[in-house]
Amino acid sequence: MVKKLRRKFVITAMLSLLLILVIMIGVINAVNVYQSIRDTDQLLSVLAENDGFFPGMMGGQKAGEQAPRGPFKPDDSFDINRLNDRRSMEMPFQSRYFWVKYDEAGSVTMTDVSHIASVAEEDATEYAASVYGGKRLKGFLHSFRYLISSRDDSTTLVIFVDMSSKLIDIYKLLFQSLMVGACALIAMFILVYIFSGQAVAPVVESLDKQKRFITDAGHELKTPLAVISANVDVLELESGKSEWSSSIKNQVLRMNDLVKNMLTLSRMDEERINVVFSEFDLSATAKETAASFEAMALSKNKSYKTDIAEGIFINGDRASIVQLLSLLLDNAIKYSSDKGSIHVLLSEEKNIHLEVSNTCDAIPEGNLDRLFDRFYRADSSRARQTGGYGIGLSVARAIANSHGGEIKALRDGDKTIRFVVTLPKHFKAPRS
Repeated sequence: MVKKLRRKFVITAMLSLLLILVIMIGVINAVNVYQSIRDTDQLLSVLAENDGFFPGMMGGQKAGEQAPRGPFKPDDSFDINRLNDRRSMEMPFQSRYFWVKYDEAGSVTMTDVSHIASVAEEDATEYAASVYGGKRLKGFLHSFRYLISSRDDSTTLVIFVDMSSKLIDIYKLLFQSLMVGACALIAMFILVYIFSGQAVAPVVESLDKQKRFITDAGHELKTPLAVISANVDVLELESGKSEWSSSIKNQVLRMNDLVKNMLTLSRMDEERINVVFSEFDLSATAKETAASFEAMALSKNKSYKTDIAEGIFINGDRASIVQLLSLLLDNAIKYSSDKGSIHVLLSEEKNIHLEVSNTCDAIPEGNLDRLFDRFYRADSSRARQTGGYGIGLSVARAIANSHGGEIKALRDGDKTIRFVVTLPKHFKAPRS
């Protein structure tokens, strides 16, 4: 139980951190991509407004001839406004772009590749032709961001800006953020695993106290119940049986069953089950257990059918398996419909399948897995009539889990419910 609790705590913490990191890394990289594209679009807009040149470099003058000068003195403060001014002054020298101009007839009239080294004039014409006349006025072509701008003189300017350096920076940031995230996950896992014991310590202490209380109370209740049962026997010998003495006996039997089941659950929760695992004939055990309930079912006018395959052996605790099948059969007899039917099935394929099904007036709606919760009763009034406490199926699930198997409740139509137990053929006994 403690190991499961620690494992759940670690998994929950790690999944929470993973979700936070994924959101943070996604937002950071998305903002970076958006900012890079926005800056490039602003650059394209400046070039489009100035006929393919930066202000101060009009008319095909060499870069820098008319560019405004603004020396950045060492003693100047590094305020954001001055840094932005410096970046604006350096932008014409840092940007790599080219453009192609078309006339009204769609013929190339001018090409400028003087601001980029990786693209020849023929390549520029080919790139422009691939996007010219398309539906999109702005987009990506390879590592270039392009803009198609219509001029007042009926000419069209197709401008391309090389984003190679920015794409490399985007990939670098993505890789670095993923590496930082992975390192953070590993570090978090180590820390959470180390401190998980302290984190769940109060819960573990509370569970231990609860288990000790159930165990101690169960053992303490056995003595007064035995005394009450003995006193009732003496009263019946002296005064004879009566309605009151029979009622007392029935209630004592119910209390004994409840205490027995609670102690079984407590031992299984503590994972210190004092059982002996050995190979035994499950077919013979199932037949013997099912036969003991047949008379009870027939006395209540219920159809009782068994379909148990021969020669099925299992490695497990025979007493626990008998208790498991007894709980399922007792539940089927109590909650089956009047003049209903009960069916016991045992088969072997890849795993061993043990099934107990019964007809019922109404199957609980929703998730049937709730039936295995402790003290859960779908119909409280029916449970009072049958004497159920809602703990038997919890014990059945605990026994199935202790043998490495599972138990499920399934609907078969509107009037039949099936309890299917799947058990492995070979299961290593848990250490006490």
